Amino acid sequence: MTALSQGSELGLGSWVLIGLFLLLLILVLILFKFVNLWIQAVATRTKIGLVQLVGMWLRKVNPAVIVRGMISANQAGIPIETRQLEAHFLAGGNVPRVVASLIAADRASLGLDFRQAAAIDLAGRDVLDAVQTSVTPKVIDCPDQGKVAAMAKNGIQVLAKARVTVRTNIKRLVGGATEATIIARVGEGIVSTIGSSNSHKDVLENPDRISKTVLAKGLDAGTAFEILSIDIADVEVGANVGAKLQTEQAEANKQVAQAAAESRRALAVAQEQEMKARTQEMRAKLVEAEAQIPMSIADAFRSGRLGVMDYYNMRNVMADTDMRQGIAGSVAGKRDGGTEA
Repeated sequence: MTALSQGSELGLGSWVLIGLFLLLLILVLILFKFVNLWIQAVATRTKIGLVQLVGMWLRKVNPAVIVRGMISANQAGIPIETRQLEAHFLAGGNVPRVVASLIAADRASLGLDFRQAAAIDLAGRDVLDAVQTSVTPKVIDCPDQGKVAAMAKNGIQVLAKARVTVRTNIKRLVGGATEATIIARVGEGIVSTIGSSNSHKDVLENPDRISKTVLAKGLDAGTAFEILSIDIADVEVGANVGAKLQTEQAEANKQVAQAAAESRRALAVAQEQEMKARTQEMRAKLVEAEAQIPMSIADAFRSGRLGVMDYYNMRNVMADTDMRQGIAGSVAGKRDGGTEA
């Protein structure tokens, strides 16, 4: 029994030793995975231990990104804590570009801190490009393609293209309007300035008047940029819009007048047709009335209201009237013929 107990105790001790050996081996392998990063940190006097690297790995943070970011910031003399970079990484930020932007901003004395840089990066803006634009202004074409078309007061169209030099305003980058707003505002300013000119010649003679007027309007308010200058790159004369509009208006007036004249002609034709119809109706009634005369005379004979001598006297009067009308007509014809001769 004593020998059996000693054998059991020996087997249990062996398994414990084996387990400890395996645990130590796994720990060594894990630590060996981060030895290279730890050596880089120690060589650059960056305070990051092996335990911290393992903790990053367990928290699903890329230790290589954090270590390289800390080394770059430490070498540049920028105070950043490891937990800040880890938090930014876990939030989905771009740690290398944030660190690079902090270094560039520090060299340019822009006063950018980690909190602002992280906010700009998480807002979806390229923080490094913003810092570079703050140091080196960039030129924006307005519009992107083509030219801005506007019309002076004399009706002549003027085509203009501007180039806007801007610098990023770090303080207004989060929540500030983008380049599209700058382009739209500058285009609107060009249109209003040209539209207020009395003649297109004024614009061609003084193109800098456009840039000065537009620049004085403070178009960079509420944007992420500061406008340094607005330069008119090209100006040319377009179409005579005023003359074209007058021609189209004259043509429209002509068509309206023609329509009104056609309406009056149709009304006159309708009135003429109505008069003809009335004349024909009156003639028909006259013929009908004349047709009743013989019947009335016959009826007068039968009733004794008209005698034979009365009838002959009436016929003589009618014949005399016809003769007089004939003579008057022939005399009038001769007089007209003599006048013509």
